[in-house]
Amino acid sequence: MLRDITVGQYYPGNSILHRLDPRTKLIGTFLFIIVIFMVKTSPQYLLLGLFVLLNVFLSKVPLRFIIRGLRSIVFILMFAFAINLFFTPGTPIFRLWRIRITHEGLRLAFTMMMRLVLLIMGTSLMTLTSSPIQLTDGIERLFSPLKRVGFPAHEVAMMMSIALRFIPTLLEETDKIMKAQMARGADFESGRLLQRARALVPLLVPLFIASFKRADDLANAMEARCYRGGRGRTRLHELRYSSRDFLAFLTLAFLTAGVYVLGII
Repeated sequence: MLRDITVGQYYPGNSILHRLDPRTKLIGTFLFIIVIFMVKTSPQYLLLGLFVLLNVFLSKVPLRFIIRGLRSIVFILMFAFAINLFFTPGTPIFRLWRIRITHEGLRLAFTMMMRLVLLIMGTSLMTLTSSPIQLTDGIERLFSPLKRVGFPAHEVAMMMSIALRFIPTLLEETDKIMKAQMARGADFESGRLLQRARALVPLLVPLFIASFKRADDLANAMEARCYRGGRGRTRLHELRYSSRDFLAFLTLAFLTAGVYVLGII
């Protein structure tokens, strides 16, 4: 289950999405998230779904690999669906004792579930098609105008990219610790939800120790390579916008306009 999380992982490739400027993907993902929370109707969600599937096809990342990432949030999806389904007031369509399902609740439940699915798939595509170095350079270049007011753009970009990069690493470490404790008789799968949550508490101490050890090793490796921050630092590959980046921005503009038009029809 932990290995199913795709956010933060990088899928090597040479697709058109891999070759996009990281700034384009960062801005595009941010705009896509805004558009997700603008949609309200089924045609709008259909348009966003087709847009995501088109990007999956262009990225050449296997669809099953991205769908596998949704397995890790199945509980969140079901919880959000149930909360909105049973606790939203409105016109009843089903009633059994105190359980009541309304037309508004059913619609809101599907809406929230679709938002979460599209959100995870969209953000996963950004990290799957962008290496940590590309993300660092992209974030730093986007924050570079703030350097004039003393904002540490390089340091913030480095921290954000390291945090994204360490998500799959920490999940893999958690999986190893769980298997090691299960081999010694620990039980993480049986019992009620509260009991299973309590069983995960012994994972925290070794996980924190492993996390600090990895952070210390990373700091020593960066110091051994004479890393001194972003001042005077050069890059092997300078970021430059190309025609495909402007085409991507144009596609996002058409997507936003299409969502707006479908919302007022």
